[in-house]
Amino acid sequence: MLTPTDEIILKKRGITTKQIEDQLNSFINGFPFLKIRSAAEPGKGIVVVSDKDIPFLLNQWDEYQQADTSIIKFVPASGAASRMFKDLFEFTEGESNKPTNAFERKFFDDIENFAFFGDLNNVCIKNEGQTIDELKINGQFKTIAGNLLLEKGLNYGALPKGLLKFHSYPDEVRTPMQEHLVEGALYAVTKPDKVNIHFTVSKEHRALFEKHFKESLTKFEKKYQVTYNVSFSEQKPSTDTIAADKNNEPFRDNSGEPVFRPGGHGALIENLNDLDGDIIFIKNIDNVVPDSLKGSTVTYKKLIAGMLVNLQKQCFGYLNELENESISRAKLDVMAQFCEVRLNNHNPELHSLTEVELRKYLYRKLNRPIRVCGMVKNVGEPGGGPFLTVNADGTESPQILESSQIDMTNPVDKTIMMNSTHFNPVDLVCGVKDYLGRKFDLLQHVDKNTGFISLKSKNGKELKALELPGLWNGAMSDWNTIFVEVPIDTFNPVKTVNDLLRPQHQ
Repeated sequence: MLTPTDEIILKKRGITTKQIEDQLNSFINGFPFLKIRSAAEPGKGIVVVSDKDIPFLLNQWDEYQQADTSIIKFVPASGAASRMFKDLFEFTEGESNKPTNAFERKFFDDIENFAFFGDLNNVCIKNEGQTIDELKINGQFKTIAGNLLLEKGLNYGALPKGLLKFHSYPDEVRTPMQEHLVEGALYAVTKPDKVNIHFTVSKEHRALFEKHFKESLTKFEKKYQVTYNVSFSEQKPSTDTIAADKNNEPFRDNSGEPVFRPGGHGALIENLNDLDGDIIFIKNIDNVVPDSLKGSTVTYKKLIAGMLVNLQKQCFGYLNELENESISRAKLDVMAQFCEVRLNNHNPELHSLTEVELRKYLYRKLNRPIRVCGMVKNVGEPGGGPFLTVNADGTESPQILESSQIDMTNPVDKTIMMNSTHFNPVDLVCGVKDYLGRKFDLLQHVDKNTGFISLKSKNGKELKALELPGLWNGAMSDWNTIFVEVPIDTFNPVKTVNDLLRPQHQ
């Protein structure tokens, strides 16, 4: 199945033949659906913070920031903007020269409200000798779109989303990358006034990100009185997965070499694992808002971080006590209740465990990475979100699941999925060191049975593609997970260019 030439290619990529064998077996056997007990909801897996607890949790985070600790903001930013402009690309390639559907009309009617309008107008004058208004009067809508999307103009169709101009201010225009610099200064400062931010980017765009950061550095350090420590990484070639043909054998290109594909955002667990931080915030590149709406985002980022450090302190205290082999059963029962009630780790066999077994069980469950995840109310179609699931060891715990991980042919599971009340906005704060200050090896806490298989095509031939367990899905399966309800106004992603016309981005 693998040739000597294949093995040379694998060695260069840092991939073992065992990994390829496992991946090909995944194509053959597929991935099991997860067994779900219920959707998480307020009072049942999702914490709703009361008004009286907010000051305490915010103070917990403020105190933590004053300590000698390392805080990092981790931003997956490798996504290209091409999907943002899918409708505009279709317009430029279509038969009509004028906007015909609601999306197209909205884009051109409100074009002056985009933060990139000034740049686009200038490039239209340069390339076409006409302003955008003049081009619209003359019915040259495709020309306008071409100057936005193509290399002859702003080239937005080929740039990463993080480098597009999103928000206008009286004295500046900001990209998502710059908005994350601002957010870091507002809730992720480490003593002495240092902000650590790590962006994962694609190899082809890394130089552009680095250049943009250097151009932004002085202005934002001066404005927010902080020092930025910004770093970049790319998905490792060793996390690429092999594509398979219809016979579940390596899919080969026209030259006979096996085809590899990026392993999806789950590959970023490797990048996350390489960071040396105590607390790490995770948030997607496109979920940003202008300063006028940052108040809620900053408050709830601090709030869920305060909850994490508070729970982590309790876990660390219990783990130190568990080192005492003569610890009392009464104390073990207190810890077990903490696991059940605060961490939502449910064990049906808990009360039948001996003291020795209970002590080992508690140590194993408490001594894991911990994450607090913001969850927003589901205001659209049900999708991936927070569920209470059954683990391989028979225990139950909170997990973030995608719809593909749930058996929609099972009427019970389908009903649970369709009636779920909350959605995952990728709003995480993570504790990645143990009670002795040692880094967890995050790769040891991945559920490898939670990958994804999808059908793609290359050179007109169908292939099977394998995605690794998602970063906040199976890649964090064996973490202590707490879900917290956060306001919907903290979730403002930009999936299409017209999303930038929503009030939240104006």
